[in-house]
Amino acid sequence: MGWGITFYEGKGCRSFKDPLPSSQSPIAELVTNYPIKSEAVICHIRQANSGGISLENTHPFTRQMWGRNWTYAHNGQLKNVQGELPVQLHIPVGATDSEHAFCWILDQLHFKFADKEPTATVLFTFIAKLSVKINALGVFNVNITNGQYLFAYCANNLHWITRRAPFGKARLIDAEVVINFTEETTESDVVTVIATQPLTNNESWHKMTKGQWHLFCLGESIASGQEVLKVEN
Repeated sequence: MGWGITFYEGKGCRSFKDPLPSSQSPIAELVTNYPIKSEAVICHIRQANSGGISLENTHPFTRQMWGRNWTYAHNGQLKNVQGELPVQLHIPVGATDSEHAFCWILDQLHFKFADKEPTATVLFTFIAKLSVKINALGVFNVNITNGQYLFAYCANNLHWITRRAPFGKARLIDAEVVINFTEETTESDVVTVIATQPLTNNESWHKMTKGQWHLFCLGESIASGQEVLKVEN
C-alpha cells in the first residue's frame, strides 16, 4: 500500500510519494509523464507491514548528512528496533521500523565520523557492517544513496542488472510491455537496476546472496563484499 520515488539532479533531489496505490494516484500519473533524467533513483512500493498507511510512513525516506541528501528504502520487517537500536540525533517522523533503522544508521555515521566524511569505500563498508546488525532483527534488504553513490545490501532477496551499449529491448514480467532502451539512452550511458525480484524475463539478472553488498557509481559496481553476523561461542 503506497509508493514513492526520489531522483537526483546534481546534489538536489525530487521526491514524489503517495500512501494510495499507484493505480489510484494522480501523483503516479504525474511521475509517469515527468521527463526524469537522473544519475540516481530510488523507488519503493510499500506493503505497510509496520506503521499505519500515511504519507509520513511512505518510503523512500530522505535526510541530510555532510551536505548531501541521503535517500533510503527498505524491504523486509524488523522486530523491536526501538529497543535494540536507540536513536538520539535523527528522530523518525513516522512510525515504521524502516525509518527508525535509517535514523539509527545516520546516528552511527555521526558518532563514527563526526563532521569528517570518509572515503566512499570506508563509509559504505561501515554501513554494510551496520546492515548486518539491523538484519539480525529480521529482514533488511536495503538501498541507500547520497546522489553520488548507491549502496545495496541483501538479506534474502535482491537482484541487479547492468545495461550498457549496445542497448536492446527488455520485456517486463508482469505486463505486456517491451522497453526499447536505445530510445532512452546514449552510447556512453551505463544503467544499473536493483530490485527484490527480476523485472524482465528476457535478460540475465544477478541474484545477490545473503549478506552480500554492492556499491555503485554511475551505474558501475565499484566495490562489493560479504557481511554476515558472526556468532561468538
